[in-house]
Amino acid sequence: MEGVLLGFGVVLVLVGVGVLASILLPTRTGAMQEGLTPVIYYITNPALMFILLAETELAEVLGVYTPIALVAAAATSAVYALLSRFALRRPGAQTAVGAMASCYVNAGNIGIPIALYAVGSSAPVVSVLLAQLLVIAPVFLTIFAWYGRRATTTAAAPSAGAPPTLARTVLRSVANPVTTGTAAGALFAATSLTLPAILWTPLEMLGQASIPLLLVMFGISLRGQKPLAQRSLRADVVLGSVVKLALMPVIAWAVAYYLFRVEGTALLGVVAMAALPTAQNVFLFSAQFGLRVTLVRDIILVSSLLALPASLLVALLLG
Repeated sequence: MEGVLLGFGVVLVLVGVGVLASILLPTRTGAMQEGLTPVIYYITNPALMFILLAETELAEVLGVYTPIALVAAAATSAVYALLSRFALRRPGAQTAVGAMASCYVNAGNIGIPIALYAVGSSAPVVSVLLAQLLVIAPVFLTIFAWYGRRATTTAAAPSAGAPPTLARTVLRSVANPVTTGTAAGALFAATSLTLPAILWTPLEMLGQASIPLLLVMFGISLRGQKPLAQRSLRADVVLGSVVKLALMPVIAWAVAYYLFRVEGTALLGVVAMAALPTAQNVFLFSAQFGLRVTLVRDIILVSSLLALPASLLVALLLG
């Protein structure tokens, strides 16, 4: 229970710093967001993924935890996509953004203290990070890049040329900085390679800066925003939040318990990770490709507000 409260408290404080900065420096908020987004995307986030995975025992997490995380995320995003596309009749780009927001959990900051304090092991959170960064993120980034470039090409002059091929879009998306950093960290972990202190220390410093900067940037983006103010997106936000906080934990529990025979504290870890709110990285990715950031921001905010009672309920039922 203490780990759950600590994880959410850290996030709220850092988001509050961003909100305070936007209030005290209203004329600088645009410049701060424009400056922070590429720094996080290209530098600090890849460094964080590298240092997290380079010291991980891959065999411990790849056997059971990572497949559970993949199945739960795939099923959750599929449910959202079907409802968004056929029940709400949303366009493909908007559906893709909402689908990622409904299945991509905030394992990097809230998940770490919850896993360590509530479960006593980092295996659940590392497994989720592996699933998200090596499989889920590349898939969604490919989709985002495809829709983003289609929109850019449509808005450009006819002489701008044909849209990029699918193969080129996939290649450029899979080779994004976050996935590259994750793959490099996994390689170091698998081969027991180590970096000299002169290289490891600055990488560690950059990685440790990623989560605070990302949360501060998210807080800055809240300036002047009213959650659920855009009536046309309310159904999408409610759908994404319900799927994320109610459906995903149930799916994770069913997959872990019935398919992989996971029980006890390990089962608590799996379900606790699934009950986490949407990660701010989804906001970063959608902003990077010029997609629907308002939808993502509202789902992140609503799921973050409701995730604490959801996580406490999970701890009460399975702890």
